[in-house]
Amino acid sequence: MESVAQPPLAARLRGYIALTKPRIIELLLITTVPTMIVAERGLPSWWLMVATVVGGTGAAGGANAINMYVDRDIDALMRRTRNRPLVTGLIQPRNALIFAIGLEAVAFVWLWVFVNLLSAVLAVSACLFYVFVYTLWLKRTSTSNIVIGGAAGAAPVLIGWSAVTNSLAWAPILLFAIIFFWTPPHFWALAIRYEEDYTAADVPMLPSVVSRHETAVRILVYTLIVWALTIAFIPVGHMGWIYGVLAVGLGGFFTYLSVQLLRDPTTARAMRLFTFSITWVTLLFAGMALDQLVRSGL
Repeated sequence: MESVAQPPLAARLRGYIALTKPRIIELLLITTVPTMIVAERGLPSWWLMVATVVGGTGAAGGANAINMYVDRDIDALMRRTRNRPLVTGLIQPRNALIFAIGLEAVAFVWLWVFVNLLSAVLAVSACLFYVFVYTLWLKRTSTSNIVIGGAAGAAPVLIGWSAVTNSLAWAPILLFAIIFFWTPPHFWALAIRYEEDYTAADVPMLPSVVSRHETAVRILVYTLIVWALTIAFIPVGHMGWIYGVLAVGLGGFFTYLSVQLLRDPTTARAMRLFTFSITWVTLLFAGMALDQLVRSGL
């Protein structure tokens, strides 16, 4: 009996990296370090920032890999995901699951040893929520899937804050709310482009279930909530004028694009909104960090 040829090692390594969804991890880490700077009211130690980022990357990567393991059946039905390593056969499901659980375990121990237990518990809790609440339950059963499931993606701000203070407070909870309410308009805008994919996979993502007009209405509502929350963070987070100007300006333009999408709910406008939503979170949190560094005299 002939043995099945194994893919080249380099290809398999790229496959394992792809399982962690690096582009999503980038977005998560964009919120972690600025939150640490706000918690410190200055620049934390470089080692603490590196340790937190490494641990957070591992925890998020493990959760994403488990998500790919569970969703490999529907990934095969969608254009956006049909080239993922578990769909193409580059990585075998059993190996992917072992890798994912191992990565999550290492991340927990790493954060516990080099950061603190609270951060480690928060990271693993986010993984469990993402896997069991979003992936295994809500994603395939409810149009509120990404709304509630977005809580997992908002966890890095809690992890970043607790890494510095070993505690939580109203400021990180408000930052959690900002990312929580930002996630639906961000993801729904992308889902408009792939609404046929979600229909084919029988996943009740909002744009595949309701009209584009209704989707755009909800995007606008969530965008307005996010704008209000970012402004509320000025007094709660003791922020200065740099962050204040960015919060008002970025939120205003985010709202403007949402109104444009409501008036003309095309795929092009949806993708413009999706692209800006990434810019929005990047600039807002970068401005947050800059604000605190300037005020601390660094």
